[in-house]
Amino acid sequence: MSFSSPTNATPNNVRSVALAILHQDGQFLMQLRDNIPTIIYPDRWGFFGGHLERGETPKIGVKREVLEEINYQIENPIFFCRYDDEVALRYIFHAPLTVPINNLILQEGADLGLVSPDAVKKGQCYSEKLGEVRPLGKIHQQILLDFMSSLS
Repeated sequence: MSFSSPTNATPNNVRSVALAILHQDGQFLMQLRDNIPTIIYPDRWGFFGGHLERGETPKIGVKREVLEEINYQIENPIFFCRYDDEVALRYIFHAPLTVPINNLILQEGADLGLVSPDAVKKGQCYSEKLGEVRPLGKIHQQILLDFMSSLS
C-alpha cells in the first residue's frame, strides 16, 4: 500500500474513490455496508463516500457522496492521505460531524453509528439496528488507526 497526495492519475483497472472520516466527540461515523456478497466489504463497517465520477475532483466527490448517502453537507473536507492498492485509489478526507447523528438520513447501507477508538482498535462495532457486532473493513480499520496516530 502506498500513501500520496491527491491527484487524478488512475490506472485503467483501479477505481478512484473519495471517503470521509467524519468525527464527533472523539468518535468516528461509519456505515455498516449491506450484506450483499457482490459488493466490496459486505456486512462490514466502512466510511461514507464512493466512486468518483468522470472529471470529478476527490474533494467534490466526497462532498457529493456524503450528501447522497446521509444527507449531510461537508463544509470543508480536509485531505488526510491517499491509500492505493489493487482494489482502489482511496482519497481520504476528514471533517467534523456538526449535527446530531439522529439528524442524518441513511440512504445507503444497513446501519450507521459512531465508532469509538477502542472499537476501531478491536476491529469490530455493535450495530444498534441489527443488535449484533460486525467487523470493520480491514482497510477502513487501518486508515482510522493511521488517522488516530496522526492526531497524537
